[in-house]
Amino acid sequence: MIKQNFFSETYHGVNDLVKKLRGPDGCPWDQKQTPDTLKHLFLEECYELIEAIEEDNTTKLIEELGDVFFHLVTQIQIAKESERFTQEDVFSVLLAKLVHRHPHVFGDAKMDSASEVMTRWDVIKREELVGSERSILDGIPKSMPALSYAQSIQGRASRMGFDWNNYAGVIDKVAEEALELDQSDSVDQKKRELGDLFFSLVNAARWLGAEAEETLRQTNSRFYERFTTMERLCKNRGLSFVDLPIGEKELLWGEVKAMEQDSLVDPSTMNNSGTKLK
Repeated sequence: MIKQNFFSETYHGVNDLVKKLRGPDGCPWDQKQTPDTLKHLFLEECYELIEAIEEDNTTKLIEELGDVFFHLVTQIQIAKESERFTQEDVFSVLLAKLVHRHPHVFGDAKMDSASEVMTRWDVIKREELVGSERSILDGIPKSMPALSYAQSIQGRASRMGFDWNNYAGVIDKVAEEALELDQSDSVDQKKRELGDLFFSLVNAARWLGAEAEETLRQTNSRFYERFTTMERLCKNRGLSFVDLPIGEKELLWGEVKAMEQDSLVDPSTMNNSGTKLK
């Protein structure tokens, strides 16, 4: 790897690097990028950053924060080249908005708890919408992952007073939607009821104080580790996993879960024979 001694290790250094990459003597790939061509890559980097946070991996977190930051600086540089806006425009709007929404820090308002801050934050956002046709839900991007989007719009609706009185009502709704799914006739109706069931489950997650997206990712991770452990155990025992009858697959699944409980560790920390790695 080439030692980096061209740019200062600051925002300005990254900005200078981006300008170099997009300049006349820069990189052909970087030169041709637009906000639209970069959006899917930026989303990928955001997911990688979230993964680094969830793994509590400092080295990975540093790298992924840098990748996300690079994308932000690149977007600003592209806008500057087309005279659409500048970094000063971005920072000006950001700073003004955050100062305005923290009157307890920059003004005379008094708030002693996070819940008070959230309540006042929503009041301020509603005040900002006065005179416009925008809904309190309009600030949430519809391109978000569906579970996250559902939880976000539910949260805002709740803060507007549209919510269940208690958790029991939430769970009753989950059961109701599951029954409607079971009793629906057509495929299209089943799909609609399935969507309603997903939405109700997200609501249950919100009432439990859990992030639905993160909760499902954790379940996905557990399934991945358990399934791949089953594959490793079969390989170690000279068995073909795909050829096992479903009953034996279920027994193997139960064995892996038991190993997980006995070890008090994830299956990913076990070796091929199912014993805990040192």
